[in-house]
Amino acid sequence: MRPMLHTASRPLTLIPLLFALLLSACSTPQNTAGAERSSAPTSAPTSAASSHNSAPGQAAIASAHPLATAAGMAVLEQGGNAFDAAIAVAASLGVVEPYSAGIGGGGFWLLYDAKAAQYRFIDARETAPAAAHRDYYLNADGSVNRDKAVNGATAAAIPGQAAAFAYISERYGELSLKKTLRAAIQQARDGFAVDEHYRMLMGYRLQAVRRYEESARLFLDNNDIPAAGFELQQPELAQTLEALANNGFDGFYKGAVAQRLLSAVNSNGGEWTAADLANYRVVEREPVHVRYGALEVISAPPPSSGGIAIVQMLNMLSHFSWQTMTPVDQTHLLTEVMRRAYRDRAEFLGDPDFVDVPVSGLLSEARAQAWAESIDPVQATPSLDLAGPKNLNEGFHTTHLSVLDKDGNMVSATLSINLPFGSAFTAAGTGILLNNEMDDFSAKPSAPNAYGLTGNEANAIAAGKRPLSSMTPTIINSPQQTAIIGTPGGSRIISMVLLGTLEHLQGKAVSDWVSRPRFHHQYLPDVLQHEPGAFSAQQEVALTRMGHRLQTAGRQYGNMQAILWDKRKQQVTAASDPRGIGSAVVNPEHKP
Repeated sequence: MRPMLHTASRPLTLIPLLFALLLSACSTPQNTAGAERSSAPTSAPTSAASSHNSAPGQAAIASAHPLATAAGMAVLEQGGNAFDAAIAVAASLGVVEPYSAGIGGGGFWLLYDAKAAQYRFIDARETAPAAAHRDYYLNADGSVNRDKAVNGATAAAIPGQAAAFAYISERYGELSLKKTLRAAIQQARDGFAVDEHYRMLMGYRLQAVRRYEESARLFLDNNDIPAAGFELQQPELAQTLEALANNGFDGFYKGAVAQRLLSAVNSNGGEWTAADLANYRVVEREPVHVRYGALEVISAPPPSSGGIAIVQMLNMLSHFSWQTMTPVDQTHLLTEVMRRAYRDRAEFLGDPDFVDVPVSGLLSEARAQAWAESIDPVQATPSLDLAGPKNLNEGFHTTHLSVLDKDGNMVSATLSINLPFGSAFTAAGTGILLNNEMDDFSAKPSAPNAYGLTGNEANAIAAGKRPLSSMTPTIINSPQQTAIIGTPGGSRIISMVLLGTLEHLQGKAVSDWVSRPRFHHQYLPDVLQHEPGAFSAQQEVALTRMGHRLQTAGRQYGNMQAILWDKRKQQVTAASDPRGIGSAVVNPEHKP
């Protein structure tokens, strides 16, 4: 049986090896992430602890592509701050990683403003168009039209990425969009070399991309996957980025670009209006911000499920001496806390502007204690015994970037168009490859989605609503160190960020966070997924005897980008996931 929600709290005993002395007198965690509704845009800054008073004196960027990292570093060298650099990195990723993100999608941006000593969360998640409703993807017989929800203009929500660029640049940047978007514009116009990663991901969506003439023209070579080294040019996207650079928000959501978007979408079955675009706003929300003594965990609030789930899992772990367990016992415990956090994700979480999310109850010590007491130390809990709803759908390809500048400004941003190459539909005359984030809603509670999962009413479709997401940009801060961490990976994002966070809390090097073998449990389906080779044969046997049903993911997954600022050594290190092609650069010579 699942525990009831309570709001009572008592002291936690979360004592990772790295912070044993720091947290030995740990007080009750202070949750500063309320569940109040946010208008658009709304300022909800969260003040930082005094441990950010120093500055690193070095800059670092970790991103999923070397060209994007270089674009961000160039902006820092031109006098930009971390927020300017993050825009440059994100814009470049949208060009050279059309399979993962772009201005046809959206994302979450966790910022730390060193001058104001405040954390800020920018919600640039896509929104459902006004024509959308709860049964938008249902056929006459009540079945879900999966093709309409996944492919083409009908699958696209109103993009938020361009609005995030304009918003962050205007409020937090030092440079104009003309400067921060310059590299992306040049890359789109001049082209970039297709690599094997591009070719692999196009393989997932080749048939869908072939269905849409504009996408096939731009992203294929004679209707087939381009060879490695093929120069892929996107001149229309360069023009759209120039319009955004010159005119800000209006350059994308109004005027010629908006008209081309409307014409392309609506002539291909979509139902967008000019008001859908013109009225889009990012929302500045209060991040999930929990303190364990002097240790702070700052992460994404709803409509992300990530921050709440991360803190729930850390709270449950506080009831166990997880650091000294054998590898099998520790894997069992981590699997069980994942199972319970993902179960709550399936029942309670959605867009806080449309549903009441019981944040305080979910993050309370009472709930952590009840869940911890329900964990059998030697036997897996069948997920159906937790009496929850069925699960939620989410695309598996995204991107992440982490940025730190010499003054201590930070960005952890996770961006997405959902499936690789999104909806596979490019709006003619714009170069904008649109997302298929509408499939992140529950098209029909209790009906299976593309991954065989089902959702609940909290994530049902509604006009103007933002779909639930697992994107989990995170910052972990203490007087000794600060970690910036995040990864793509759909529903597995949360478990990956947890595993990376635990590596950090045990004093491991940043390269260990991003390279650690990964496993995942998301409540339903009731399987312990893992990367090939994550467990030894003996460990697999032991976990199976404990009742876990193991399932290989068939491949490595994730693409974590991380930065560590060691304040004791005044040293910055960074790492890009070896599973990808990204790069991490630390520049000790960066000057304003």
